[in-house]
Amino acid sequence: MNIYEELVWRGLIKDESSPEIKELLNKGGLTFYIGTDPTGDSLHIGHFSSFLISKRLKDAGHNPILLVGGGTGLIGDPKPDAERPMITKEEVDHNFDSLKKQAEKIFGFEVVNNYDWLKDFTYIEWLRDVGKFFNIGYMLNKDIVRRRLDEGITYTEFSYMMLQAYDFMHLYENRNVTLQVAGQDQWGNITAGIELIRKKLGKEVYGFTMPLLTKADGQKFGKSNGKAIWLDINKTSAYEMYQFFINTEDEKVIDYLKFLTFLSKEQIEELEKSHKEKPELREAHRALAKEVITFLHGQDAYESAVKIAQTFFKGDFKQLTYDELKQGTTDLEKIKIDDNTSLISALVNIGACKSNREARELISGSSISVNGEKITDLNYVLNKKDAFNEELTIIKKGKKYYYALMF
Repeated sequence: MNIYEELVWRGLIKDESSPEIKELLNKGGLTFYIGTDPTGDSLHIGHFSSFLISKRLKDAGHNPILLVGGGTGLIGDPKPDAERPMITKEEVDHNFDSLKKQAEKIFGFEVVNNYDWLKDFTYIEWLRDVGKFFNIGYMLNKDIVRRRLDEGITYTEFSYMMLQAYDFMHLYENRNVTLQVAGQDQWGNITAGIELIRKKLGKEVYGFTMPLLTKADGQKFGKSNGKAIWLDINKTSAYEMYQFFINTEDEKVIDYLKFLTFLSKEQIEELEKSHKEKPELREAHRALAKEVITFLHGQDAYESAVKIAQTFFKGDFKQLTYDELKQGTTDLEKIKIDDNTSLISALVNIGACKSNREARELISGSSISVNGEKITDLNYVLNKKDAFNEELTIIKKGKKYYYALMF
C-alpha cells in the first residue's frame, strides 16, 4: 500500500487542492510544512494526530518543516464561535521555545518561526506587496469568516489568512516548500496561500487537510474543549493518558488506532475484529494506549502507567512509589485533614458517606480500605505517620470509589 492509499485508508485526507496530490505524495521528495501557533507551552493530542501525518510523509521520503507561529500567534487564528484572547509577546516567545524543544524531541522535525520574516514588514509594504492580491469577496467567502460575520469579526482576525498565505509563499521562495498540510479547519488559509503564490509568482503549489480528531459527539480535542490531553508528561502523566485511552468511546477506538498509531492495516483489522466480538476485553483500547504512550514517553512510562492502573484496581497501594501514587490520584479532589482524625468523621467530611451511621455500617461491612488495608475498627484514627510520605492517605469505598486525603 503506497502512502496516499494508506492515508486514505486511515481516513486522514479530507480536502485536496489538486488531483495531482496522489501522484506527488507517492513519488516522494516534496518539502512540505505544517504549522501551529504557540497559544500554549505544550502540544496536545489534537496536534499529535496532525504531526503523525507529517512523520508518515517523512518516512515516505518527504521533507517536513514545522512552523510555530511566533508572528501569527500574536494575532490569533479566528475561532468559529469567538475571538481568541490575545497573549503577550513574552508568552508567545516562551511558548515558542517550549513547543520547539518538544517537537524536535518527539518528532525530530526542523522548526521555523514566522516572526522572523513577518516582524520587519511596514504596514504600507504589507498592503502593497501582499494585500493587493486579496479580493475582499474571496476572503468573505471563507468558511470561518462567513460563520463569524453575524456576531462580528475584527479586522485583526479577518487579516489572519493573509499572514498564513504569506507564510506559504515565503517558504516556497526560500525553502522550496510546495505543499502545506493542516487540519480541515485550515482549508481556507491553505487555499489563500495557493492563490497568493499563483497570482504573484505564477507558480502552482498544493495542499491537503486531514479531519480533526474528534469525540463521538463531534467535539474536537483541544485545550478549550474539556480537559486537554497534553504531550508534556509533566502536564498529563503517562497514567492519565493511559486512563484517557482505556476509557475512549467504543465507537471511536478503531478510528483513533488509525489516526494515532503506526500499527498496520492487518493489525488494526484484527483488533477491530476482537473489539466487535469481545468489547469487554478492551484489547483495542489497550493497544491504542500502549502505542501512543510508548511513542511519546517510552516503554518504561507505559509500564508504569499499567502498574498504577492495575494497583488502583486491586487496591494494593504499597506496591507503588509516591510519585506513582500522586499520578494515580491526579483526578481525585485532594481534601485537607488534621492529624488524628477519626475515620468515621473523615468519611462524612469527604462526602463518602451521608452520615456517621452510614460510615459505621460501611466500616463494619468491610467496605472501607485505608491505604490498601481493610478497616473494620469503628474507632480507627487517621494519622499523619501512617500516610504515604506522611502526606497522602487513600480511602477506597467499595470496589471503585477513591478519595485522597492530605495532611
